[in-house]
Formats: sequence, C-alpha cells, structure tokens
Amino acid sequence: MGKPRVIYWFRTDLRLHDSPALQAALDLKPECLYPIWTWDPHYVYRARVGPNRWQYLLDCQNDLSKSITKLNKKSKLFVIREAPQSLFPKLLKAWKISHLVFEKDTDAYARERDDDVVKIAKEAGVEVVIRYGRTLYDPDELVKKNGGKPTMSISAVQHAGEKIGPIPKPIPAPTSLPNPGNTKLDFQQVQPSSDPDLNESQRDGKESSYNQLAGPQGDFSVPKFDELGLKPATTSHRGGETVGLKMLEEILSNEEYTATFEKPKTAPTAFEPQATTLLSPHMHFGSVSCREFYWRVQEVVDRYKGKSSAPPTSLTGQLLFRDMYFGAQAALGYPFAQTHNNPQCRFIPWHLPSTVDPSTGITTGFYTINSSEAETWFQRWKAGHTGFPWIDALMRQLRLEGWIHHLGRHAVACFLTRGGCYIDWQRGADVFETWLIDHEVACNAGNWQWLSCTAFFAQFYRVYSPIAFPQKWDKNGEFVRKYVPELRDYPAKYIYEPWRAPVADQKAAGCLVVGDSTEPASDPDLPTYPAPMFDFPTRRRICLDAMKTAYHVGLHGADAKVLDGSWRDLFDDEAEGPTTAADVEGKEVRVSQALLDGEGWEVAVRGEGDGDGGEETPAPKRKRGKGQATLDGHVTKAKKTRG
Repeated sequence: MGKPRVIYWFRTDLRLHDSPALQAALDLKPECLYPIWTWDPHYVYRARVGPNRWQYLLDCQNDLSKSITKLNKKSKLFVIREAPQSLFPKLLKAWKISHLVFEKDTDAYARERDDDVVKIAKEAGVEVVIRYGRTLYDPDELVKKNGGKPTMSISAVQHAGEKIGPIPKPIPAPTSLPNPGNTKLDFQQVQPSSDPDLNESQRDGKESSYNQLAGPQGDFSVPKFDELGLKPATTSHRGGETVGLKMLEEILSNEEYTATFEKPKTAPTAFEPQATTLLSPHMHFGSVSCREFYWRVQEVVDRYKGKSSAPPTSLTGQLLFRDMYFGAQAALGYPFAQTHNNPQCRFIPWHLPSTVDPSTGITTGFYTINSSEAETWFQRWKAGHTGFPWIDALMRQLRLEGWIHHLGRHAVACFLTRGGCYIDWQRGADVFETWLIDHEVACNAGNWQWLSCTAFFAQFYRVYSPIAFPQKWDKNGEFVRKYVPELRDYPAKYIYEPWRAPVADQKAAGCLVVGDSTEPASDPDLPTYPAPMFDFPTRRRICLDAMKTAYHVGLHGADAKVLDGSWRDLFDDEAEGPTTAADVEGKEVRVSQALLDGEGWEVAVRGEGDGDGGEETPAPKRKRGKGQATLDGHVTKAKKTRG
C-alpha cells in the first residue's frame, strides 16, 4: 500500500498555527497534501452574509493561501467551486485520495453536511480523520459531561470542563507542507440553485462565482469580491491569520489591560480604538486559534503582580461564554437558533414571528407581518432611524463596520425586543447574521435569547435606557456625533434627546427634528433627524407587562401548546396593536424605500458583560397587567416577508 494521499478540507480554521486537524493530516506522512476549500452555495445563497463579512472571509482565504505558498511554492489554498456534497464523490476518485481530514464543526447545517461527506468518503473507501479545534472544549464532550444536556450557564461549562480535563496547549504551525498531487478536474461541475437567495438584497451585480469549477483562470483562485455581485464592503476591519496574530501580540503587550480586563467595564461608546480586542471575527474564521488566545492570555495573568480579573468577565471568560453557546447548540441542533421546538427558549408571542416549515419544524427565512406598526419600527431600527440617537448610532456603526461593542449589542437587542418594540428576537438575529463580521450561529442565537430574556437570562425588568445608559459612558455624545453626523453640532445636553431642543437651537445646530423619517422639514435647506418613533417610558411599561404575562404563562418553544397553536387560549386578546388580519392590512407602513434599504444616511468612512449601569430597573410591585395578546401569533392573512 502506497503512502497516503490526503485532502485537508479547510472551513472555519483558516490558519496554520495551532491546528490539531492539520497536524493530524501531516502526521499521516502523506505522499501529497491538497489544502482545499469548497465554495459551498449554502453560504452564498442560504445563509445571510453581507459584504463586510464576505470581504473578511476573502481576506482570510488570501492570507492563508499566501502562507501555504511560503511553505511550499507548489501549493496554495485550492478553492473548488461546488457544493461539497456533490463535489467529493468525484474529487476523491479523480485525485485518488486515501484520507480526508478536517476540523469538527457542530453547527447544525455543518453536522448534516459533514455526515453526508463522511458517508460519501466511506463508500469510496476513503478514511476520514476529524479533530476538534474551533472551541476550547469539544462541544459534544461538554454536553456529554453535562449529563447530556445543553450548557445553559457558564458554571455548567466550567463543571463539565473540569471533568474533561485541562484545555490543550496550542501546537506550533508547521514549517513545511508536502506537495499537492495532480490537480486535474476531469468531471462536470454541478451548478447550484440560487433560489432562494437570502443575500439578494446585498447584491448590486450578477453573482458569477460558480461560472467555472476552478475559477475564471482555472487556477483554483480565491474568488474576487466582484464575482459575488455584492455591494461594496465598507468595513476597515481586515481578516487573515497574519493580521490576527499581530493584533494578539499588540493586546498581550499591554499586560495590565490583558490581566485586568472586565467586559462590563469596557466602554461601548469607545472608537478609534474600540475598548475590546476585536478578535471575535478571527475566532469565527479561525484565523486566530482560541487555544492560542486562551493560553497566551493566561500566561500574562499568571505573571501579573496586581489583582487580575477572572471568568466570566475576564478575557478568558469570554471564550467560556462562546463555548457555552456552542455546547447548547451542539445539544439542540437547528432548534437552538429559533423559538419553535426549542425546549430551552421561552415562548413569547412577539410581533413579526418567524414562519415555520411544518414538514421540518425549521424556520423558513421569512416572517409574518402581523402588525404594520411593528414592521415600521423594525425597518427604522434596522436603518438607524428610530429617533433615539444612541440606538441609531449603534445600528449605523454595525452596518458600516460590521461590528459593535458587546454592550451596544445589549442595548439595541433590548430595544428591539423586551424593552421597546416587542419584536421577535429572531428578526434582530437575522440582521446581525447579515451585518456582523464575527457572526457565529451559536453565539448570535444565544446572545439574542439572552438579551431578549428567553433563555440564559431571566431578569427581563432590567431594561436599557437609550438615554441614561450611554450618558454613563459618553456625556458629550462623541459616539453619536461620529455615527449620526447630522447631530454633530447639537449641544451635549440634547445629544441623546434632540427632540427636546428648542427649534432655534435645532436650526443653530444645523438639523431639524421632524415627526418621522418621511415627513418633510419646514426648512428644506436643513437636514432632518426623526423624532422618537414612540414614547420610550410607555413602551417599556407595555413590554414589561407583556413579559410578566408571558413568564406567568410559562411556555417554552417545544411545549405542545406552542406547537399546536393552542397557546393563544392562554393570552388575553387585549394588547396594543391589531389583532386581526384586516387590521394589519388596513394600515399603511409609512417608511421610504431608502429607509427600507437602510440608506439615506452618511458616515465618514475611515481608511459579554452583565450590562448594569444605565439600565432602568423598576420594581415590579404593580398588580399583574394584561400583556401581549394573540395579535403576535399566526395571523391567517398576514403578509410574509423575508428576514
């Protein structure tokens, strides 16, 4: 039997350092090694990915390919443009592969994909080698050591981790790589279907990345940005192992910052530079190893002479939060990222609920518009035109840069769900999925459940004020002035409440506050900013009453009454907003197309804590009020739209 012929399949591990799976491939002493990436149409069309995260991925792929070539001039990252499920039966045979090696991925779709590929490989007589390396602990082992249950707390992760044993130390990057073998592709490409394309709104050109199996030049190149037909990327944050490791070294060089870091004490209003590490997108794409990060930080903490921070608020604690969400997802699969059929997620009859495919129990990517008012609020929140400058600044930063501070995520999520709009957390998760450069299904879904108080966290009466909370960090409103430039010249006393400024002061500041984003200004020569889209104290009170009712009812997403629709009988039909399809369709959604597209504003583009401080915490002493009613459920004739 000859030497192994190995494919190493890169996915969310775009690095050479500390790669247990890559090391396993090299330990086979292969005759040839093919480092490949399969250009999976699931992520091109079915997962929401905006231009900024695509740019970050391409950065990571190009950097990795260059690093591979530095070790072996005959090698590179071979990008093959076909779905792995249809590609591997042909590729394994064409290249005479004996071993397929890859890093374990416990995302729900990835599990299905990998199960299919493992079956294909075994049928072809190819040995499959899988190693975990995306998280500190193997998520399946965490679940096993947690009694087979999802990890719903940091303590569950810590206790399970103690049973697993020490977190493995990182391993060095290889100093050489074997040659690839013959790369001839003598088979037909299977063209993917682009319907539905959940990223259609992100494109302004034709998507052409599947025109040729090995790329336009036949050289297995990383796709060019324009092949995706995407609108321009606007983020200044760059991806790649080289950049990521340099960022890590700069962070570690500040030993006091590294050793005493506490997430809740970092300012969400800081920019240029931000107050946190911004390594999260490198964790997602695997351009920096989480174990490298963990142990390098721990070395600094161990030698620090002063009082250091500790999990869960410390830097290493942030990685434990990440493992918590991965463990929960590993246990629950697809239902983890939705309410329907999720036994850990509280059922709240929100506005704009997700539609569910009855044959699979999985959400469809669309949602029901059961309240035109809520839909307007959602689109204004998404576009950064709510009339609350703190919320709008965060949403504009998110769209522009692909990142906002953790406590900023707290604020906008609370505002959209339990603290203002009472809109389904999955709508916010969809937006974050599109715009975040650090999006991971497990962390995104987990954070939105935490912040909507549907799982992980239950103190729903702790509501972020869009005025008091940012004032704690940034009294002068520099963050707002940066990202909501129409308000840049407002006096500090009005920067978070510009509607309170007298008209004369508004004119002096060069911006008028108008009723909403569609209302013309009295002075056409002046830019405008919308008045608040609702009275925040009133909406906070309504949401608190509704949350109390939902908690009192006590349903979860997998309960029979949720699955069969009889939950409606448990909620009073006396909440705010329409309760019939006729009411929904009889109201006009007054929002401009520019607002729906998230356009109409400009920002100058430059070349997990507990969220205390600034939260409103009313004592829930009043008699239980009537909360959200059946208006938020499945309205028979309600409109449906894509998330």
